[in-house]
Amino acid sequence: MTTINDIAKMANVSRTTVSRVFNNGYVSEDVRKRIMKIVEETGYTPSLSAKSLRTKKSGVIGVILPKISTETASRVVSGINEVVAKENFQILLTDTELQKEKEIEYIRLLKSRHVDGIILLATNINADLIKAITAADLPFISIGQDLPGVTSILYDDYHAASDVTNLLITHQHTKIAFIGVGEEDPSVGRQRKMGYLDTLAKFNLPIKEEWIEEGDFSIESGYECTKKIIKNSGTDLPSAIFAVTDRMAIGAMEYLREQGFSIPKDMAVAGIGASTMSKYLTPSLTTVDYFNKEAGEKAARHLLAQMIQKKDKEKFTQTYRLIKRDSV
Repeated sequence: MTTINDIAKMANVSRTTVSRVFNNGYVSEDVRKRIMKIVEETGYTPSLSAKSLRTKKSGVIGVILPKISTETASRVVSGINEVVAKENFQILLTDTELQKEKEIEYIRLLKSRHVDGIILLATNINADLIKAITAADLPFISIGQDLPGVTSILYDDYHAASDVTNLLITHQHTKIAFIGVGEEDPSVGRQRKMGYLDTLAKFNLPIKEEWIEEGDFSIESGYECTKKIIKNSGTDLPSAIFAVTDRMAIGAMEYLREQGFSIPKDMAVAGIGASTMSKYLTPSLTTVDYFNKEAGEKAARHLLAQMIQKKDKEKFTQTYRLIKRDSV
């Protein structure tokens, strides 16, 4: 394996001169070109860890994901990477598997790994999380939750959920069931539910306890929640189901099909997330696109700006697009 000493020997210069080139120090242009030509020919890569000891920078940005396997996470990471790679940064991914305690654990872990900043796809807000962010003392961006004292990229969950509910109402649905998630998640759990409830109240439509269930983001939970809704409703069935994620909406559709319901003739279904699968289902799923990749790009740009200079903490709300398809 080629070392920095090998590069120095081949270029007939000192190791210090090679280091200056790698760290943008002063050397003559001829020497710089000679060294870089050898680097290119040998495929040598300067040691990131060694460089970090000198510059106090690792060239690495930590990203904390709630579930690495989801399409939302994939899109956000793609946006982050597209921006930071142009600035020669790498990303280090961690996956909390929706366990809020791991958010705090990974903030501390990434701090110990000397990352230059952290982007968190947050699922909750609590005092311990804020304390861990403050203690890390790193450039920090939150995506999806409005964390106090932290620059946050937010989704307009309330209005998106209200728009979905309103769309169902315009299609003559007056009995609308709801599959949400735990309210410890302020954005998906609370804001989307409030958008649904407030819109029903605005039109004086019934809100029945039997029509509201709580899932865990998975397809399986959407299936089980729909099963409970149908069972508990007796003869007073809803005519539409609004699930706060596409994955749960897909589970709902699967259960309805198994029970012989025609979608949307017997029961309409809508979700949020604009998953790739939503377009190719039969019928295709009405959903909301939050432009996740753009959210990742925006988060990365603001994190890089924080790393250059201290900036006031800001809040940015993403636009969204309601996609009307055949399930409604």
